[in-house]
Amino acid sequence: MYNRGIRGATTVTKNNEQEILEATAVLLQEIVDRNEIEPEDICSVWITMTADLDAAFPAKAIRQLEGWDMVPLMCSTEIPVQGSLPRCIRFMIQVNTEKGQREMKHVYLNDAQLLRPDLVAAKE
Repeated sequence: MYNRGIRGATTVTKNNEQEILEATAVLLQEIVDRNEIEPEDICSVWITMTADLDAAFPAKAIRQLEGWDMVPLMCSTEIPVQGSLPRCIRFMIQVNTEKGQREMKHVYLNDAQLLRPDLVAAKE
């Protein structure tokens, strides 16, 4: 069994609670589905947001999902690098799996596809 990291990111159009929570839930579901993982497999989830998003903790969306109440979650703010992608939510999920690193399916949605076009192209 290995501890692997799965990356993911998405963007929202506005800094409001509903949009942040919905985008967080959609991104998490895509990562879970593509990687065929369950909450029990997950060691922890690190969630960062760009400084222009402060209307909600994205972990709130995950806490509302069945089976996720014992998964450790941490939210923080991205380093505000000039010219970085705005209104971005990023995930780093640590998961226990038998799969190799190259088998992990990283998920980039919306404008966040610009962050890692190599990984977006790899899924097609």
